[in-house]
Amino acid sequence: MKCTNCGSDLEATNTDLPFKVAESSTVIIKEVPVLQCLRCPQYLIANEALARVDEILERLVGGTELEVVRYVA
Repeated sequence: MKCTNCGSDLEATNTDLPFKVAESSTVIIKEVPVLQCLRCPQYLIANEALARVDEILERLVGGTELEVVRYVA
């Protein structure tokens, strides 16, 4: 698959991603599977992985300024 930003190849990898879930609350999910561009910072999250991210974010109660959780398939 090619990067929509620069046209370079995408490579499957895992990365840590931040998600702002409220005005003053951010969740970092570690080891999310993505397709990362080899040349620029562009990445794609597959539909299955994004659905899992949504599940993780929905079950968090919130209220903390920063929370770090692991992505587990």
